[in-house]
Amino acid sequence: MVFGFRTMPAATAPNRPVIGILWMLATGLCFICMTAGVKHVGADVPAAQSAFLRFALGLVFLLPMVGPLFRLRLSRQGWSLTALRGVVHTGAVILWFFAMTQIPLAEVTAMNYLNPIYVTLGAALFLGERLALRRVAAIGVALVGAMVILRPGFREISAGHVAMLGTAIGLAGSYLVAKRLSADVGAALVVALLSVSVTVLLAPFAWAVWVPVPGWQLFWMFLVAGAATAAHYAMTRAFAVAPVTVTQPVTFLQLLWATLLGTLVFNEPMDGWVILGGAIIMASVLFITWREATARRREPA
Repeated sequence: MVFGFRTMPAATAPNRPVIGILWMLATGLCFICMTAGVKHVGADVPAAQSAFLRFALGLVFLLPMVGPLFRLRLSRQGWSLTALRGVVHTGAVILWFFAMTQIPLAEVTAMNYLNPIYVTLGAALFLGERLALRRVAAIGVALVGAMVILRPGFREISAGHVAMLGTAIGLAGSYLVAKRLSADVGAALVVALLSVSVTVLLAPFAWAVWVPVPGWQLFWMFLVAGAATAAHYAMTRAFAVAPVTVTQPVTFLQLLWATLLGTLVFNEPMDGWVILGGAIIMASVLFITWREATARRREPA
């Protein structure tokens, strides 16, 4: 069990670490391209509208799932979980797109590392999973890392920072609902249901703040949608061929790439405290991953 999600037994899971690392490197590059595209469009397009365009344009990548979606038969609980996840995820992506226009790329990336920590905490609070002492300690360390990034009392905490905290909590809630939903629905359909529901739920928010969008911005948002889809595909392939303990450390490179991109392309100042805080959070994530993998290997087959 890693971050509250069941993984393949060690005896049956494939172990091709080099291939897994390469897929995770591709994942990080795609995610950085996605954030760079959103940053490039900037505040010219309201956050809700940017989020809607990202998901609406991304629906083209789900065309192979149209048939399975129409044939899908969900229980009342399944539809309720789908709706709940759509609402939570919608709020999270609006906050994320807003934060991208308010704070540097490095800070957005570093605070994203809080997601698995919130997933771990939520799994204990809402799914009844045991919260071992090592998990509590790792969560505490991660929160210290967040405080290093935010440095309350030493600098102003902007609306973008608050939005990223809300994003991390919202995405964690979305992942926890997905865990419950995946017991009845395949992974591809879970993703498709999320994309459709979020697009529909974002529509009224986008309509309320809609501004004319030139062709070049639509092109960039289409690239953002494509990069996001490619990132999730590459991440899935990475998890399929190598243990999480091998692939998870590679995600820390995203912070390095985001820092360099923000400095070199968007003229953002390089903040060593953000890198330090991100490293502390990532260390806590790696510790939980390693301990959970060790405990799983000790379980009887």
